[in-house]
Amino acid sequence: MTYSVAVSGASGYAGGEILRILAAHPDVEIRTVTAHSNAGQPLIAHQPHLRSLAHLTLSETTPEVLSGHDIVFLALPHGQSGQYTDALGATPLVIDAGADHRLESAAAWNRFYGGEFHEPWSYAVPELLVNGVKQRERLVGASRIAAPGCNASTVSLSLAPGVAAGVIDSADIVTVLAVGPSGAGKALKANLLASEILGSATPYAVGGTHRHIPEIQQALAAASGQESTSIRISFTPVLVPMARGILATSTAPIAHGVSDDDIRQAWEAAYADEAFVQLLPEGQFPRTADVIGANTALIGLAIDRDANRVVVVTAVDNLVKGTAGAAVQSMNIALGLSEATALSMNGVAP
Repeated sequence: MTYSVAVSGASGYAGGEILRILAAHPDVEIRTVTAHSNAGQPLIAHQPHLRSLAHLTLSETTPEVLSGHDIVFLALPHGQSGQYTDALGATPLVIDAGADHRLESAAAWNRFYGGEFHEPWSYAVPELLVNGVKQRERLVGASRIAAPGCNASTVSLSLAPGVAAGVIDSADIVTVLAVGPSGAGKALKANLLASEILGSATPYAVGGTHRHIPEIQQALAAASGQESTSIRISFTPVLVPMARGILATSTAPIAHGVSDDDIRQAWEAAYADEAFVQLLPEGQFPRTADVIGANTALIGLAIDRDANRVVVVTAVDNLVKGTAGAAVQSMNIALGLSEATALSMNGVAP
């Protein structure tokens, strides 16, 4: 069976990455691409790397245009998906790459986003532990899927095994992330100009204000059976001059009486059978260069007994494993297709 697909926000970074992956998918046909201000223009004018899709023209983003497909991807700014998802009730599968359907708490949504709150959908991080099982079990047969925030899924994958196994203290998590500007979208912003970011590293959303914090708390609480409020995290992203990528360094105190073997075993057990989340051998740590273009999260683990903390370093491509790859991987699971279809664990080098 071939599934018909529409992709909204197709002129942006997330929409473009969804299209790049789907263009190599044998079970889908990309029939419709939509945009707002760029509607009416050739897709290739905004995504010149997508040569196989040069025949497509950007349509207006309306419920009528998006309806009538088997699958709809929404790659829209936060707060804009809900107006369309409400109107796509007859669409068999809708996948939202925005934040509108990620959070379970209306209070958290109001605090970090604001605007109308929409119901949470199945979370598109298949490898996450949820009450002792993997999130992929909740994605089988799903008709509504929320793709993750790239920073949020990176930190959650970094720490969920330790939280679930009780080998780290989730009340004192500290994470610092080096992130590329593509995570902020394609809209023209002065702080993202090359002259502003080249040769510089700039922290932003400092002091507990980043929107991905409640998403991390929600994921780690689900992994451990705790309340979200019991997950305390100091989260500091730093904008660095690389187009793609996240390098997240996360630390947490070691739980009392836990051995080094207990700690490493928690991560080994969680990801031993995962193709797209890989724990590196002891003493090795990932680079963002190793995951560019791949649907892979690479994790390095260190145990700092002097500081009594576990250190987890994780690298992902924010546009692939962080967003579009996770969305397509989850689509494959929902439809009963091979999970790795159209997705690569190999990066692009140099």
